[in-house]
Amino acid sequence: MAPKRGRNRSPSPDRDGMFTGMVVFMVDTGVQRRRLQIWKEKLVQMGGAVMEEDRLTKKLTHVLAMNPQSLVGKFSKESLSRFKGRLLSYQWLEDSLTSGEKAVEDLYLLKIGSEEPNKSLPARSGSEDQPSTPKRARDSPDSSDTVGLESQKDTQGSPGSPTTSCSVPSASASPTGEGSAEIPTTTTPQSEQPTSVYKPPDLNRNITEIFGKLINIYRALGDDRRSFSYYKAIPVIEKFPTKIESVDQLKRLPGIGKSLTDHIQEIVTTGKLSKLEHFETDEKVRTISLFGEVWGIGPATALKLYEKGHRTLEDLKNEDSLTHSQRLGLKYFDDIRTRIPRQEVQEMEQLLQRVGEEVLPGVNIVCGGSYRRGKATCGDLDIVITHPDGQSHKGFLTKFVKRLKEINFLREDLIFSTHSEEGTGSGVDTYFGLCTYPGQELRRRIDFKVYPRDIYAFGLIAWTGNDVLNRRLRLLAESKGYRLDDTGLFPATHSSSGNRGGKASASMKLSTEKEVFDFLGFPWLEPHERNL
Repeated sequence: MAPKRGRNRSPSPDRDGMFTGMVVFMVDTGVQRRRLQIWKEKLVQMGGAVMEEDRLTKKLTHVLAMNPQSLVGKFSKESLSRFKGRLLSYQWLEDSLTSGEKAVEDLYLLKIGSEEPNKSLPARSGSEDQPSTPKRARDSPDSSDTVGLESQKDTQGSPGSPTTSCSVPSASASPTGEGSAEIPTTTTPQSEQPTSVYKPPDLNRNITEIFGKLINIYRALGDDRRSFSYYKAIPVIEKFPTKIESVDQLKRLPGIGKSLTDHIQEIVTTGKLSKLEHFETDEKVRTISLFGEVWGIGPATALKLYEKGHRTLEDLKNEDSLTHSQRLGLKYFDDIRTRIPRQEVQEMEQLLQRVGEEVLPGVNIVCGGSYRRGKATCGDLDIVITHPDGQSHKGFLTKFVKRLKEINFLREDLIFSTHSEEGTGSGVDTYFGLCTYPGQELRRRIDFKVYPRDIYAFGLIAWTGNDVLNRRLRLLAESKGYRLDDTGLFPATHSSSGNRGGKASASMKLSTEKEVFDFLGFPWLEPHERNL
């Protein structure tokens, strides 16, 4: 009888993989065992060899470690000074795996004798690999452009990018310094907030700002491929340690091909990009972008409306194909685009806390988005809710919404889905709608997300943002063999061919925001430090 194949047999090494020719020793100090094992498997699968003997032999080409202290703890400074190979941060390996190309090693060198890793690279940042949908798109249920709410973890259900959003925390809505998702009673005054905010060097904002505009334009046109190429390039440029003055500096950078190199050359030479100027004056682009700003209208529908001959928002008022939600988005277009003053948000948060306590004593109503990150104005209100006992949140949202309508706070519904009582959709209940500040008729966008207590920390991270941080956390998780969204951190599953597929059904048990950051090896950031 033929022996049975092992179910978990690793794919054969790729002799032409990107790590071919590398012989690596991996310092285990400060690295979780599972993470180290995943890194070793990836290296071998992609052509590299891993040495288990902790000696700096002539065969060794690279040593990877978390930081210089880890190196010195494993080898003497004298032996490291004689070593002819490269001493690299594990961040090099993560960024290489994320981009699919070997990252430039010189940016990740560990310098012996220094107290910290090379400062030219921000520690533990991950480059982004997929576009993050703008707030108005991710929560817009365009009937022809999107699938169901529950399946859109990276668009509307899981906020990858609440950059234009805001949510309502009061002073009581920030996590503690230990990353607790509970509600403390005070916040750090602005003048006393730490100054060590985690940011890339970002010396080339003249380039990244133009690329950001092109992402939005191509996304509005439904051209995800081109949008994606600019999206991938931005974090690479953000992390570049010097001002880019010549394309010669860009050689071997991952994600920067000939077309993008030509764009960068034009920007650094002239200070502008002719392609962007063309788009900004093109009627089709301007019209589709305008229609895409209407809540509920995505790229495909915006294009169809343009092809039907519509050119203005006034034209859309007579369009029979618009859904009820899209008509509301059109009717209150100007209201929804009006920023909300911080003081107004604070007062609405207090109202929500008071009503929530009346409906369910002990309920936690925390507000994420740009308000929680300390911004002066907000685009909308994102309310993240749970109950400490892990059970009483079930059925809360229906009662909460009913009561808020009775007092004329909630005015129009956009989306309403409940899963907590049925145990479907990760048990998360969702409401998107329009509300009014007491005494006003101006409509404000508001979202409620009610999470079971055991996944609350993931929802709080996702709905606080910002989009750059959320993308980096997702990519960092993927580089370690996990899938991260607003409902948990899941071991990634693989298809029969060995390619990464979906996610396991059970999330890692992490109860606070800080536990999530620590597990991923990402520096802890207070909410006000997350404006990356």
